Amino acid sequence: MFVLELTYTAPLDAVDAVLPDHVAWLERRYEEGLFLASGRKNPRDGGMILAVAEDRARIEETVATDPFVTAGVCSYRVTEFLATKTAPELARHRQTLG
Repeated sequence: MFVLELTYTAPLDAVDAVLPDHVAWLERRYEEGLFLASGRKNPRDGGMILAVAEDRARIEETVATDPFVTAGVCSYRVTEFLATKTAPELARHRQTLG
């Protein structure tokens, strides 16, 4: 599982100009089953995404296509972790130490 932290690198008006494309991009990742949750940070200086993928390379490829990234208004920090305990709704994403 992955935690994706977005940090805005441009003023909010530049971020907001790309926001509709970013939201459409998010929707496609949800449809693919890649994203589990997402939202703005408070204060609004970026966002967070909880994601699942077969490997880090898939995540890196995905974040590179975010319109926020291609427009140069945010950067990503990708953190991988083993989700060994989850809420029942996320049981299919549990991982084992190995």
